[in-house]
Amino acid sequence: MAIAFLGLGHMGLPMATNLAKSGVDLIVWNRTAHRARPLAELGARVAPSVEEAIAESDLVILMLANDRVIDLVLGRNTDRFAQVAGRVLVHMGTTSPAYSRGLGDDTEAAGGHYVEAPVSGSREPAERAQLIAMIAGRGGVIAKVTATLKPMCKTVVAVGEVPQALEMKLAVNTFLISQVVGLVESFHLAKSRSLDVRVFQEILDSGPMASSVSVMKLEKLIRSDFRPQATVSDVLYNARLIQEAAQESQLHLPLLEQAAELFQQAAALGYGAEDMAAVLRALESGQDVSR
Repeated sequence: MAIAFLGLGHMGLPMATNLAKSGVDLIVWNRTAHRARPLAELGARVAPSVEEAIAESDLVILMLANDRVIDLVLGRNTDRFAQVAGRVLVHMGTTSPAYSRGLGDDTEAAGGHYVEAPVSGSREPAERAQLIAMIAGRGGVIAKVTATLKPMCKTVVAVGEVPQALEMKLAVNTFLISQVVGLVESFHLAKSRSLDVRVFQEILDSGPMASSVSVMKLEKLIRSDFRPQATVSDVLYNARLIQEAAQESQLHLPLLEQAAELFQQAAALGYGAEDMAAVLRALESGQDVSR
């Protein structure tokens, strides 16, 4: 079975790299072709166009930035979208659940199959094939897609039908965002009181609140290492999707709303391309986002 992987960005490249290393028949495409060079060295075929990548594949993985990019790449709402007929389309990026439901309906109407498989994890887990995939779709293709995802993921969890995988990801990311902002605030207070941040780290890393996320992000904070794993802009995008979902359910998520404002402020200060831990810069600016 030939697999096409479309989108070799911050997350897509390490994910596709793990697929290539697993020995599958892999075809890759990216808007900027030079991103595909490391994959060509691993034996992947580099398609000169989206159309060729899809035409030569049975299963198409989408790891693209947002809904607008997906529509543009696939030619949705144009005659080009007919190219998905007979293929399994696997949406692994992050969009609104409503968008995914519509994309699934259109894919099936065009004669294809559709599966959601968004992932939990940032670039480092992607590099180590430690992502958690949440998969949703109709039963007939779930087993095939699950097997395809395993070289990229630590765990693949079936959560129901489309769009429940994306709804699940938004729920998971609500905790992630609040957790990281809480850690950043805690670090900000410790540093402002001239506490030994390495002792602070020892206490947190040794206690019941420690997690792989807190350990990783706290080290980045101490080192002022804001090379991106998940960027401020990406987290802000996720936060806005969570807010939309909460509004649809008539829910009030006060922690998430305040966190979104902090990430918006960090992006406005010029830190959008840095790691989400750089939300610290919004706190250091001294501006009160609650007003």
